[in-house]
Amino acid sequence: MKVTGAELTIRILIEQNIDTVFGYPGGQVLDLYESLYKHRKEIRHILTAHEQGAAHAADGYARATGKIGVCMATSGPGATNLVTGIAAAYMDSVPLVAITGNVPTSQIGTDSFQEVDITGITMPITKHNFFIHSINELADTLRKAFVLAKSGRPGPILVDIPKDVQEATCQYEQAPQVEKEEPFAAKDIRIEEAAEVITSAKRPFIYFGGGILPSGASGEMLELAEKIDAPIACSMMGLSCIPTSNKRFLGMQGMHGHYAATQSMNKADVIIALGVRFNDRSTNDRLKFAPNAKIIHIDIDGSELSKTVNDYVSLRGDLKQTLLSLLPMIDSRTNEPWMKSVLKLKEEEEKMNSEMYPGFKTAEYNDIKLTPVEVFDILNQKMDENTIVATDVGQHQLWAAQFLKFTVQRQFISNGGLGAMGYGMGAAIGAYLGTGKKTILITGDGSFGMNLNELATAVTYKIPLIIIILNNKTLGMVRQYQTMFYKKHYSATDINRKTDFVALAKAFGALGVKVKNASEFENALNFAGIGTPIVIDCEVDKDEPVLPMLKPGGSTEDILIGIK
Repeated sequence: MKVTGAELTIRILIEQNIDTVFGYPGGQVLDLYESLYKHRKEIRHILTAHEQGAAHAADGYARATGKIGVCMATSGPGATNLVTGIAAAYMDSVPLVAITGNVPTSQIGTDSFQEVDITGITMPITKHNFFIHSINELADTLRKAFVLAKSGRPGPILVDIPKDVQEATCQYEQAPQVEKEEPFAAKDIRIEEAAEVITSAKRPFIYFGGGILPSGASGEMLELAEKIDAPIACSMMGLSCIPTSNKRFLGMQGMHGHYAATQSMNKADVIIALGVRFNDRSTNDRLKFAPNAKIIHIDIDGSELSKTVNDYVSLRGDLKQTLLSLLPMIDSRTNEPWMKSVLKLKEEEEKMNSEMYPGFKTAEYNDIKLTPVEVFDILNQKMDENTIVATDVGQHQLWAAQFLKFTVQRQFISNGGLGAMGYGMGAAIGAYLGTGKKTILITGDGSFGMNLNELATAVTYKIPLIIIILNNKTLGMVRQYQTMFYKKHYSATDINRKTDFVALAKAFGALGVKVKNASEFENALNFAGIGTPIVIDCEVDKDEPVLPMLKPGGSTEDILIGIK
C-alpha cells in the first residue's frame, strides 16, 4: 500500500497499540493531523492547552498504564514547549515518544520561520532522538523508537519529521507490535559475589526505586527481604511499587523522607539497591553516607553503577532476572537485634510525628484551621485501589509522599528527578485518560499557577479530576529554606496574588470550593466525581514545614525535626 509519510506515521502508532496521542497542531504537522482525522475512530487525539501539558499528559499516561505515552507538536515553539516535559520523563525513566514536525529539509539551517534544531536541543534529555532525512527511513525509525523507549531503562525518544518527509510517499507494510529487548541477568560471577556479601550481613537494608516496575520485580524483592530479614525503603519513584502496609516497609528515604527509613539505611552494614539512583536527595553528603555499609547495586543502566557512591558489588542486569538467580544462593535467616533496632526507630518516628504535627493519626480535627496532615488523613480514608494520586512539586508533594497510603502499583505519580512545578495537571489528565480511575491532583498555589490552563483540557474532555490546592499564598518549599538557612529573608517568595481559585474554576467551567477546616474539606470531597473537575482551595498556614529534613550537604547526623 502506498501512503504518505504522515499516513505512515499514524498507521505505525496504531500498529504499536497506541490509542491516545496528546498534542497541539501547527503548520508543520498539518499532514499528521490530517491523518489523525482520518483515523479518529482508531486513535484519539487529546488537544491540550499547551504543548508542555501534552508532554506531561503523555508522561502521566505512561506512568499510570505502563504503556508508552505519545505526544505531538509542530516545529519551533511547539517543539521547544515540549522540552520540560521530555526532561521530566527522562529524569524519571518514563517511556515516551515525542513526534515533532519541522520545516522541509531544503530549508533546514536557513533560519526559516519556526525552524529549530529540536534534536540538538533535546539530545541531553532523551534516551535517543532521530531527525528523519528521507521517507525511506521513517518506518524503521519509528518502530525503533518504540523498542528503545521501553527496553532496558525506559525513557523518552524524540522523532523529528520534516514537512516534505510527511508529504512524500512510500510503500507501507503492516508489522506486528514491536517487543522490548530481551531482559538479561547480571553476570553469574557478580551474582555469586553479591550472595556472599548478603549472607555475611548482620544489618541488611533494601533500597529500591522506580526500576522495580518495568522489570516486574516487586515479588522477588519482597522474597529477598523475607529471606534475609531486612527492612525496606524507597526513593520517591518507588512509592506505590509495594503496599504501604507491608510490615517491612519504612517509607521514602532521604532528605525529606521518613526518619526510620533514613536512619536505618545509615546504620546498615549491607545496602541492596534495586533499580534506584544514589542522587543528592538520597545521600546528601556522599562522604558521610552509610559509612559502614557495603553497597550492592543492581541496575539495568550500567552508568548508574558507582556513579555517585562506590558500590562494593555492581550488577548490571534486569532486576527480576538477576534476583531470580540470586535468591537460590541465599539461605533464610533472622536478624532479631537489627530488626529490634529498626522497630525502635519507627517508634521514635511516631513520637516525632506527634510532636512535629499535632493531631497526627488522632483524627481529632481542628475546626479553626486546616492542616496538611488533616488533608492527607482524610484522603487516606477516602482512597481505595481504584484511586490514582498525581502531584505537582513542592511541600504538598513531600507531605503526600510521607503520609499517603498506597495499596496497588502505579497509584502515585510525581515528578522526582527534574522537580518540575506545573507537572501535575497534565500528568493527572493523562493518568485518568489512560486508566479511567478516580484521579486526585495534589498541588500548591505556586505549582497550580504554572499550568492551570490545562483545567480547560480537563473540562473540555469531562475529566472529573479532584484538584486539591494546598494554598499557603507562598512558594512553601522555598520559604522553608529561607526560614531555615537564609535568616528569614523572604525574597520573591510570598505570592500574595489576588487570584480567586473558586471563581477561576467557574470561569473554566469547573466546580470550585474554598475550605478552611477539615469538616469543610470532607464536605467538598462529596461533590467530586460529577463529570467535571472540582477545584478545592484549601487554606493552610504558610509557615507549616515539611519535616523531618536533612540539611542540604549535611548527613543523617544533621537531621532537622524542628524549625525556628
